[in-house]
Amino acid sequence: MSYQPHLFPVSVKGVVVRDGRVLLLRNERDEWELPGGKLDLGEEPTECVAREIAEEVGWQVTIGPLLDVWQYHIRDGVDVLIVTYGCHLDIDEDPVVSHEHKEAGLFTETEVSALRMPNGYKKSILTWYARLSAQAM
Repeated sequence: MSYQPHLFPVSVKGVVVRDGRVLLLRNERDEWELPGGKLDLGEEPTECVAREIAEEVGWQVTIGPLLDVWQYHIRDGVDVLIVTYGCHLDIDEDPVVSHEHKEAGLFTETEVSALRMPNGYKKSILTWYARLSAQAM
């Protein structure tokens, strides 16, 4: 039997906080998720997340530190490697939602815990809030 590598996409996501609220997008599964998307072959992960955030909500961001990497099991046969970065917003405009999502929302750290979204995203959000809070001191 020959070796068969596991093949699944890599999705690079950004945690962007504006005025104490994190940007989330509602997807076709009615879950909230971080903005970002599939990494193209040969593309740097940081370039991917900046491009995807601009495409999805029209925001320009500066990419900060890597926050987390985890495997998201969506359903049988559908897994995605999620890579999350903390991001700094370069503009002060409202998000403009693309056709890829149902809506955008800005949520406080406390509100995030009650949202329908994967725990991996929640962990990344809490990690970025903690780092931002430590920087503010």
